Amino acid sequence: MKDVSFGQYYPIDSYVHRLDPRLKLLFLIVYIVCIFLANNFAALGVCAAVLIVTVIFSRVPIGKVFRAVRGVIVLIMITAVLNLFFYTGEGEPLWEWGILAIYREGIFFSVFLILRILLLVVCSSLLTYTTTPVALTDGIESLLTPLKWIKFPVHELALIMSIALRMIPALTEETERIKNAQKARGADFESGNPVKRIKAFIPILIPLLLSALRRADELGDAMDSRCYMGGKKRTKYKKLRFSWRDLIAASVGAALLAGVIVMRIFLGGIL
Repeated sequence: MKDVSFGQYYPIDSYVHRLDPRLKLLFLIVYIVCIFLANNFAALGVCAAVLIVTVIFSRVPIGKVFRAVRGVIVLIMITAVLNLFFYTGEGEPLWEWGILAIYREGIFFSVFLILRILLLVVCSSLLTYTTTPVALTDGIESLLTPLKWIKFPVHELALIMSIALRMIPALTEETERIKNAQKARGADFESGNPVKRIKAFIPILIPLLLSALRRADELGDAMDSRCYMGGKKRTKYKKLRFSWRDLIAASVGAALLAGVIVMRIFLGGIL
């Protein structure tokens, strides 16, 4: 869980940090749409260039941003292998053995999917690196305000998401603490076959589950003792307001979406 970067905030003063959380959420949605609309390397390269510029303006260390990739490295490898050996091309295969075959199209498609997953993971982690859980909660609640007209519990939903984001780093630290305690008692998590390794993690999972339930119970008691009522017209300490920075970011997002659509229409697919 050391590789889990989602939910961790990197405190620093930067252009991206000062953006309105509502704009950052909308920009992330538009960016993800652009990644899936991109069907050629040119469009995907434009998306990557925008992400690199955003990382530079966020002033978050590059190593810290790409640390999130380690958490999905297994998914990337499985995706690459499946598409590399089982994607059927039109011409003769470059390599063939039994039911396995590597085509030129399969190589291109595997690389394309790997880049797409990398961009998705990095852009999602960058959002939490540059936005506090409180600001993210306020942004989600503000964007979902129209749902209040149909009696949808917007504030409660935003509160649940905020608490979940706050619990990710806490559970990461708790996991490391329990693991070190078990190692001090002679537990071995590195040797043995896969089944033995999975069984070795049971002494970690059970205390971690109990700790999470205890934290949730204590948080509920603390909120109840303070007579917390979420949806009763609560005021905000900080009012969300759009600025010239948000206008520039919105223009970049709109230009990116338009550019990807144009390249999708006129350049065609990767194959």
